[in-house]
Amino acid sequence: MYSLDINFLQDRSPEEVGAEKIAQSINLQEYIPVGIGLGVGLIFPVLVFLSLWIIEGQNNSLRQKIATLTQEEKQLDGKIGDINKIRTETAAVKEQNQALVTVFDRIRPWSAMLFDLRNRVPANVQVENIKQIPPELPSRSRSRGTQQNTNEEEGSIPSGVIEISGYARSFSDVNDFLLSMAESKLLDSSASRITSAELVDAPPITGAIPPKSKSKIKPTQVVKYTIKADLSQVPASELLSELEKKGTVGLVNRIRSLQKTGALPE
Repeated sequence: MYSLDINFLQDRSPEEVGAEKIAQSINLQEYIPVGIGLGVGLIFPVLVFLSLWIIEGQNNSLRQKIATLTQEEKQLDGKIGDINKIRTETAAVKEQNQALVTVFDRIRPWSAMLFDLRNRVPANVQVENIKQIPPELPSRSRSRGTQQNTNEEEGSIPSGVIEISGYARSFSDVNDFLLSMAESKLLDSSASRITSAELVDAPPITGAIPPKSKSKIKPTQVVKYTIKADLSQVPASELLSELEKKGTVGLVNRIRSLQKTGALPE
């Protein structure tokens, strides 16, 4: 049998083969938009990743700063607590010192009181007894909201009371003694009063000689009196000249020293 061996490539001309190769070559310009698209598509994820990375770094830095500030805040709170504690203790010490200093301003020396009263006793009046009655303190059972007395509201110095008892020749002599006491700067003239006065037989302490039991002579009668007077509420620092006249040099020097240091007002 005969077979046909036909070679079509050999039958084609060189010009046709070259044209076909040129037609089959890749045109790169057609793929430029695709490359641009791919590049743009990759840029955005990269930018997003970089942004997230930068933000995360900033967040970590902020967390560290917050932790540092929180620790510093705790330290400052501790220091503020210590400062407040010191202030409280300082205020308590100042209050105690002021209370201690005020004691000197509230002192009424008995030497000055007796010196003053000695010069005010009339000739016909005899003093038998002098005693001091301390001021009444507010009851602890009172509630804090209860209104205190006028002296405490005004911050004045609580005053005590002196009680003088003895004998006088007449009621007028007792009145003269009361008026003389009212002139004292160490006493409160508005709170001096006669609490009792009565005629009694003169006791031997007055110097009277009692009649004999069978004698018809009546015994001499005198007035037995009791006078109460409140101590002056004026601070001792305002009575320095008066106290100095009465010989109270020690207290006067202490008060003047406290005034120089500023503990007491001048």
